[in-house]
Amino acid sequence: MSTPDLPFRATIVEACAWLAAQTGTPWTLARLLEHELTPYVWLDYDPAYPELFGDANGGYAAPIFYAADIARLAGGSEDVLITRTKDAYKIIAVLPEPGFTRALADLRFLKRDVEKLAGRLKHAASTPGGVGEGTTAWTRESTLQEPPKQAAKESQLGITRAEVLAAFGPVVRMNLEKALDDAIGIFGDDGARVKASVRKSKRNAVWNPVTLALGLHDVYRAPLGALKRAFKTHDCLLDWEANWEQSLRLLGK
Repeated sequence: MSTPDLPFRATIVEACAWLAAQTGTPWTLARLLEHELTPYVWLDYDPAYPELFGDANGGYAAPIFYAADIARLAGGSEDVLITRTKDAYKIIAVLPEPGFTRALADLRFLKRDVEKLAGRLKHAASTPGGVGEGTTAWTRESTLQEPPKQAAKESQLGITRAEVLAAFGPVVRMNLEKALDDAIGIFGDDGARVKASVRKSKRNAVWNPVTLALGLHDVYRAPLGALKRAFKTHDCLLDWEANWEQSLRLLGK
């Protein structure tokens, strides 16, 4: 079977099909994001936001890189919510609340980024110790990326209710336990709670701690210093600290 052509701006289906042909392993949107590929959405010019478009009066391809927006996509959202992006001049822009919503079909990945990813995987697999005897490079890469248990995979999407209360309960002046139970605002499916985690039961719900912490600060005035300490001291947040710090840098905090 011939390798499918990769367009300059590839859809999710096109990018996954091309990488599958290159690697011999299946690809999904979540896996593309796991490998830090930046998705883009074309924004048609809107006179309501002249500062966003500048001289790009035909529109431009806006990148999606904000940790909360990426986590929402990786969590299995049915659409795209963009709250932070870069304007036509590549300057970070905070979009007016609640952000711009687009269909998943509108997501695009740049050809050069997808090809670079394939090159990195091939190089990593061909280095000493990268592949075992009788194992192809692509199979080895897939094995390294695959978590041992489904539960572990789901836990990477967020932290549990108990972990949320332990990490953030002492930081906020509110009944956080009740707020999680009510699941409205930043605590619900369109906020910090990962929608994919509640498909079977609300008892399985997990929350993206970066999105949650930013919401607690912006909406409920949780002290930023206390939130920073939480990411450094709670075991459940240690794997999220880099995303948290990146989000703060993007927001200039």
